[in-house]
Amino acid sequence: MMKLFVLLGSLNAFLSVALGAFGAHILKQKLTPDKLDVFQTGVHYHMIHAIALIAIAILSDKLGNTSMVNASGWAIFIGIILFSGSLYALSLTGIKFFGPITPLGGLSFLVGWILLAIAALK
Repeated sequence: MMKLFVLLGSLNAFLSVALGAFGAHILKQKLTPDKLDVFQTGVHYHMIHAIALIAIAILSDKLGNTSMVNASGWAIFIGIILFSGSLYALSLTGIKFFGPITPLGGLSFLVGWILLAIAALK
């Protein structure tokens, strides 16, 4: 799992940088400031949690409680998809359907962080 979370973290960090550049250079002229802010929030959380996946990979070896640490990594990864993905979709399409998905991603982030904390305590 360690290699998988490093891979997922690295690829998501790459995507975050690419999407941030896309937002700054292309979408800046195409989106309203509010929609661009929504997009940039997605990029911000995307990068933070991509780095978290890499940290989780490293910690999985150190903490030893691999099932809890792995569950943390998967929750963080799902959070990236739901939270950042829904913000990207909402800002680019304006379709309100994506709005209610964002809190599910936030909840997934919270679950991932609490699982990591529990793994550290055990």
